[in-house]
Amino acid sequence: MKKITAAITGVGAYLPDYLLTNDELSRMVDTSDEWIMTRIGIKTRHILKGEGLGTSYMGARAIKDLLEKTGVNPLEIDIVICATVTPDMFFPSTGNLIADQTGCKNAFAYDISAACSGFLFALTTGSQFIETGYAKKVIVVGADKMSSIVDYKDRNTCPIFGDGAAAVLLEPNKEGYGVIDAILHSDGSGEQHLYMKAGGSRYPASEETVRNNWHTITQDGPAVFKAAVSNMANVSEEMMQRHHLTAQDIRYLVPHQANLRIIDATAKRMGLGREKCMINIDRNGNTTAATIPLCLYEYEAALCKGDNLILASFGGGYTWGSIYVKWAYDGENC
Repeated sequence: MKKITAAITGVGAYLPDYLLTNDELSRMVDTSDEWIMTRIGIKTRHILKGEGLGTSYMGARAIKDLLEKTGVNPLEIDIVICATVTPDMFFPSTGNLIADQTGCKNAFAYDISAACSGFLFALTTGSQFIETGYAKKVIVVGADKMSSIVDYKDRNTCPIFGDGAAAVLLEPNKEGYGVIDAILHSDGSGEQHLYMKAGGSRYPASEETVRNNWHTITQDGPAVFKAAVSNMANVSEEMMQRHHLTAQDIRYLVPHQANLRIIDATAKRMGLGREKCMINIDRNGNTTAATIPLCLYEYEAALCKGDNLILASFGGGYTWGSIYVKWAYDGENC
């Protein structure tokens, strides 16, 4: 009997209509288009507007898009896993809310929190349910409303983040396509360099935490940049060596979209030119758990059956990892 792998058989996405430009940001905080483009590589980012709209709103729309494209009945979905660090609320889980909003009534659902590496952690988890035979159809959605935790007076963080969601469908495959391997890491000592101080059990919301602005992202940019460059590159190179892959064997690097310089450094270590990197940071910014599936969505038409992809990420925690995916279907341009 051939080994069962978890193949990605469809991708859906949702991006809010409102575009926050560098020009608009420069009127909010001391920054400029030149400063942002030189250091990060972002032109615009999508922002979710509307009273009472949270991460589940975007995640549900990404899944509805996925189900419509693939023609799958929501009642066929066994599991919904949501990667996010901006849940609608502590409980119920955002995955639970998304499953309800999309009609996935037969699925159990939950969240995974691993910051910018959340999608990779969730994809690995979802793949295990497929490989063991426990489930036939698993949806993994990465969704984050980063604008809800950004301080728009902090020029070091507010240009970086945007809102968005994207989802993939996983199904069993016996032809050798799908998620082939994963290398995942975490290091809690990175807490001091990238975190949101309040809102959890250590510092519950209070007048003091609000006054001190502890409910927004705090980041030590140089420390995070250095750790991201080394760890994303190391784990991606390790994946290539483990499977005897050369630069010529790889169709695309699918990197987390945090900083264009980090992407370039990772690609260089892998021997890849920018033409082999999926890039949308200039248009979407850093959507945290949504960046990698959004890349898959935007490049789907160019992907062909059998293409080798290396997914790579680095995020707060610290968390980082790499996944080797052999693409399972032809896009429109094949």
